[in-house]
Amino acid sequence: MNVRSDALKRDEHGSLISADKVEGTPVHSRDGEDLGTIERIMIDKPSGKVAYAVMAFGGVLGMGKERRALPWQVLTYDTSQEAYVVDMDTERLRSAPALEEDNEGFDWSNRDWGQRLHDYYGASPYWSDSPR
Repeated sequence: MNVRSDALKRDEHGSLISADKVEGTPVHSRDGEDLGTIERIMIDKPSGKVAYAVMAFGGVLGMGKERRALPWQVLTYDTSQEAYVVDMDTERLRSAPALEEDNEGFDWSNRDWGQRLHDYYGASPYWSDSPR
């Protein structure tokens, strides 16, 4: 058995996947347009819920990349495309609330920003229990 197969078995268990395997996964629109890739996921520590996927797109050789947070619930994994799928196109994505270039210093706990983001995507905030 090769190293890749061993790693795959270790990091994927049925419908579960380790966070580091999600990073780098492509994101497509419903019609198959390549929108970008998952750069990281953000998990709410108290609840354990995945709150956001940070998606990177655009740029050349890592320069000029744009980043947008997507509420986790707006993404669906499509096994046939081996990609996450979201109901939007590039223009809608570019119009979404932006992250600062250095998202390390971004205040992810800012509920006003989080509410605007969830409203933009028509999704219930991860901190609420009511689905939309």
